[in-house]
Amino acid sequence: MTDRYLSDLAMLQHGDSAFPSGAVSFSWGLEALVNRNSVNDARGVEDFLRAQLEGRWASIDRSILVHAHAAWDNLNRLVTLDGLMDSQSLATELRMGSRRIGRAFLSVHIRLGTLGAAALNENVANGMLYGHAPVVQGAIWREMGFTAEQAQLMAAHGLCSSLLGAAVRLSVIGHFDAQVIRTEITSCIAEIITTPPCKPEEAHGFTPQIEIASMLHETDQSRLFVN
Repeated sequence: MTDRYLSDLAMLQHGDSAFPSGAVSFSWGLEALVNRNSVNDARGVEDFLRAQLEGRWASIDRSILVHAHAAWDNLNRLVTLDGLMDSQSLATELRMGSRRIGRAFLSVHIRLGTLGAAALNENVANGMLYGHAPVVQGAIWREMGFTAEQAQLMAAHGLCSSLLGAAVRLSVIGHFDAQVIRTEITSCIAEIITTPPCKPEEAHGFTPQIEIASMLHETDQSRLFVN
């Protein structure tokens, strides 16, 4: 019983938005859409979050995460998964954002003394890995003893918290609206996680408006977020 509580508490800690992975610096295209008035209310934020979850996270990030979790001790497989993640991230800001979060994630775990973090970081430093977030999260969370299901819940929750936090900081919604949206989106997350992930070689996404907005964000004069 104690072991279960310890596992649950660790999952809450490492999946929390307060965990310093650097995710709070990213809006994943939301800021550019807000700047262009394409997203300007709670309904727009919820639609954006659903698009991210269903159009990209479910079929790319989640697949890479689950397979990296299974291949946590197989560097060659992790390299392949990392390359697939990179090739599926067409917009520069989204691609570099995933790399930066992955590297920040590793740096925190090195300081925490997490097994495997230093070795993965060395492979990022020597160019073997780009260090995309789903890859390093899958490997490190497996090293820490989290199940694949727990890893998916942590990643999905982290994405939702990050995006809703960005929407609040952009003054599109308030904190109460964020909680309403988070409640509404819970069933979407559960439905995604209960379906088998696709093979990483079949990973795909379709969020064209978000991809284009992320590309346009590079030239925006007013920027609160990295992407």
